[in-house]
Amino acid sequence: MINGSRPLTFVCWKWKPPPGYRSVFAAATVNVLHSMLERHYHAPFELVCVTDDAAGISPYVRTVKLWSDYANVPSPHGRGSPSCYRRLKMFSREAATILAPRFVSIDLDVVICGDITPMFASGVDFKMYGDTARGTPYNGSLIQHTAGTRTQLWEQFDPRVSPLLGLKLKYIGSDQAWIGACLGPNEAKFTARDGVYSYRNQIAPQGGMLPTTAKIVIMHGHVDPWNPLMQRKHAWIKEHYR
Repeated sequence: MINGSRPLTFVCWKWKPPPGYRSVFAAATVNVLHSMLERHYHAPFELVCVTDDAAGISPYVRTVKLWSDYANVPSPHGRGSPSCYRRLKMFSREAATILAPRFVSIDLDVVICGDITPMFASGVDFKMYGDTARGTPYNGSLIQHTAGTRTQLWEQFDPRVSPLLGLKLKYIGSDQAWIGACLGPNEAKFTARDGVYSYRNQIAPQGGMLPTTAKIVIMHGHVDPWNPLMQRKHAWIKEHYR
């Protein structure tokens, strides 16, 4: 547990993507994440899914109705790129009530393959996966956060101006680029030292071999762990993503 009195809350996000988007996040992806957490987080926890469609999601997962704030703000990289600005509400002052006082936001396209219990034992207010794309300081796939801190990420976001600030810095992404532009590059980061690896940047270039120290593999980009081709290609994905 991140504190001594309550389970750790993990938060995932599932909404209907625009037509033609590269990935489809079915209810099964939420349920598999819950199963992976059950196997690899050895302390009390809950999984919360913020979603516009709770059908098929396990009753063991608490669902929160997805809000419409910033739903129509496009990525500065074009409409074919992910737009995740609605996730910024996790940095609002009311996030403690909506989600939990302390939580870990985790993407659905991850593979948990080792004991992650110690990873979140620290009481840091903010720690985010780091440095996966062209000098962009953060990746939104994994964020440990204390609600009510870093509120400027929500309160100072301007849908007309803020996306362009990240673009000016040549940061890749939507919410993650704004986080980098707003907070600067020196916040605490999850890296391979914590057992967090990028499939695209660190594993695929090494022939797809799973590092022995891996605890979470981030499958950001155009590959998904539920893709049968990926599961046939790498036995470790089939072993752990279930």
